[in-house]
Amino acid sequence: MFPSIGDIYCSFNEQMQQYTACQITALKETEDKKPRQLAAILQLNWSGDQLPTESELDVMKPLICNFYFWNGTLEHNYVKAEIPVSYTLVGSRPPLITEESRSYSSGWPTGESLYRQRQWELIDESRRTLFKQAANDHSDITARGINMRRNTSTIRNFIPTSADDVAELEALPCLTHIEMNGYHEAIIPFLEENPFIYELHVQNHGQRILNFSQTQLTRLVVDASGMEKIILNDKMDFLSLTGEISPGFLIDTAADGQRLTLSIAETLPQISGLSRLRALQLRKIEELDIESVVHAYPELSELRLSGKPGTVSGIHSIQHLTSLQMFSTNDLFGFNGDQFPSPEQLPELHTLWMSSLPAEAAKSIKTRYKKAAETRIDLDISQPRKPEWLAENLNNPFRDWDGREQIKAVHTKKAAQLYKQSLKRIRELSQRTVQAEILSEQLISFTQEYTQAFNQMDAKSEWIGTIEREKIAAALAGLIDQLEEQLETNQSGSFKINCEQLYEVFDRIRDF
Repeated sequence: MFPSIGDIYCSFNEQMQQYTACQITALKETEDKKPRQLAAILQLNWSGDQLPTESELDVMKPLICNFYFWNGTLEHNYVKAEIPVSYTLVGSRPPLITEESRSYSSGWPTGESLYRQRQWELIDESRRTLFKQAANDHSDITARGINMRRNTSTIRNFIPTSADDVAELEALPCLTHIEMNGYHEAIIPFLEENPFIYELHVQNHGQRILNFSQTQLTRLVVDASGMEKIILNDKMDFLSLTGEISPGFLIDTAADGQRLTLSIAETLPQISGLSRLRALQLRKIEELDIESVVHAYPELSELRLSGKPGTVSGIHSIQHLTSLQMFSTNDLFGFNGDQFPSPEQLPELHTLWMSSLPAEAAKSIKTRYKKAAETRIDLDISQPRKPEWLAENLNNPFRDWDGREQIKAVHTKKAAQLYKQSLKRIRELSQRTVQAEILSEQLISFTQEYTQAFNQMDAKSEWIGTIEREKIAAALAGLIDQLEEQLETNQSGSFKINCEQLYEVFDRIRDF
């Protein structure tokens, strides 16, 4: 089902606990081999406890975003034209703007920009004015003994050893994001007094309890090792936990997590306080019984699972998640198509994305969901994996390039083959007993050859972008880690590889 130009749709925003509205301003088809209908959607500056009345429709206006670094910008993007099941048609009027959008988005607007604009407007006007003035100030200042620009928004590897270290951050009026390694108690009052800071990463903090209840944070990444409790504020919508989580670890948050997304890796720990969790992201899965997820978090509306790659069991149990709207998997195996619930068993589902999955399951799910994809479900089933492919590529970091539209098959094949050759070279190096100086020279040569191989692949078509570059660098780091582990196993004593030197070689030589 597709919209018409001028249609106004409403959806419920969990953060605001209100309905928000958007309008279809244009329709067009892509120029792909298989054309798809796209809709330009404009976020409107309206919210309400109930769907809008006729009189409210008549006075709706476009949302003008000027929060943080936005400057009078419209949220106006092309998206897939299929109407998500959670959106309700409430009326129609001539498009509120006629300018064509040049932006694209992965999904329909959820009202997040309206929420952020409203939150911005709650901040004292004088502070907002100072932020805007500093946003255009590229002059150099010194903070933490480091030269940086006054409009710096992100601080990485912040290591506070005193209250003075924390106080120096006051020199950055546009600071919104802190990544902290270590801890000092002064950071909490600093966060409470600085409403622009909405994202914090904190590692190696050594605290058993952390209380963020009076801060304005909306995103938090915390090493939960050795912790008993984290107290969140009512605005927190994303929490990522790293480290080893103790059984019974408590998350003290509003409505038992009804508005929270939790992101964790590898295993499903026992966590208290999230009985009504809204969304769960599980990464680097090796083995997972999905029934345990359903039992722990029965009110999930969003479940994203990503393998290392890995295997899952109990995939049929997602039918018991009666509020499930979005389900995705990547690099997960161990199930067949018959085990996956039918569209009728998932009545609230509007998004189903599954990539790198068993070929038989991919074919079966595509067939069974074909009709639902025409009416209510955004269906994307890609990268089906045959048994032969799994045997050859399960542990190859470039395996997920197979089937990507922007990467040619020849480049995927060359990258995967290069990794296999690199693994063989690493094994050979680990089995030789040589002096550290000679081994270092061999590793530099290895890194040069590895990098030049990708330079040659990229020379003509320049297909390697930021995501691909990060994958290539991560694969190199993984090879070096494997060598270090093998050296410790195969040789008496240990050899510490100068990783930074090798990364410097990689960055200096690469042309991508």
